[in-house]
Amino acid sequence: MAKRIFYFLLTNVLVLLTISIIFTVLPIGNYIGENGTINYGSLLVFSAVIGFTGSFISLAMSRWIAKRMMGVEIIDPNNPKNEYEQIVVEKVYRLSRAAGLTYMPEVGIYNSPEVNAFATGPSKKRSLVAVSSGLLDEMDDDAVEGVIAHEVAHITNGDMVTMTLLQGVVNTFVVFLSRIVALIASQFVREEIAPVVHFIAIIVFQILFSILGSIVVFAYSRHREFHADKGGADLAGRDKMRHALESLKAYADRATAGEDDTAVATMKINGAKKAMQLFSTHPDLDERISRLA
Repeated sequence: MAKRIFYFLLTNVLVLLTISIIFTVLPIGNYIGENGTINYGSLLVFSAVIGFTGSFISLAMSRWIAKRMMGVEIIDPNNPKNEYEQIVVEKVYRLSRAAGLTYMPEVGIYNSPEVNAFATGPSKKRSLVAVSSGLLDEMDDDAVEGVIAHEVAHITNGDMVTMTLLQGVVNTFVVFLSRIVALIASQFVREEIAPVVHFIAIIVFQILFSILGSIVVFAYSRHREFHADKGGADLAGRDKMRHALESLKAYADRATAGEDDTAVATMKINGAKKAMQLFSTHPDLDERISRLA
């Protein structure tokens, strides 16, 4: 769910910054002429190289990053430790086969009271489906199956690869615009400190434009959630997919009625207030339920 996008974007920003700093420090991709003017063609090529490199590195690292940051314990499908592990593996494998996947995803459980699950990975051959212990504790069997079907649908739809291409385009414009604005900003200071201001301004504007660019990525993510819901309904059945969404909503409503429960942070994203929808990776749960009906 939201974690799949969050960790991809976080990795992307860090990788993009690292590559940008290296390319800025080293004499690579010279796009500024001797008279201080920008060669926009060279800058666009330079920006695309950095942007798509950062995006594809993020994709390649997505599964590894998710495992480390979430503490996902991978289940041995031939030797599950308990009934929970056996049930999760069985559901993921059965739904993956129904979806036509040739290579079974890695399956894992991470210890967290939140009710959540996510799928990630650089390709259909190297994917991961992970569920939280809270989801298994809180949801009944049909709801768990609906959630897993939704995540398998993300893999089947190739959403991470499409997200990578979109992020590469966004990154390109982030790098392109940040360097134009940084050069303009450096022209308003003394000549001796202009290079330092230019370097710092690149980093600052790149972070700022990355945040603004994430609005586009989040909008795409919300759009793809409806497709994953439909895919989950095709795999597990419409009733189970609807039941899963209704269970998520019931849990979110119950949890947010209490006092500052950090365990439902992801659910607050899924059911974000309208003012926060621009920065939400998921549509409102009521809308998802109504579209599935």
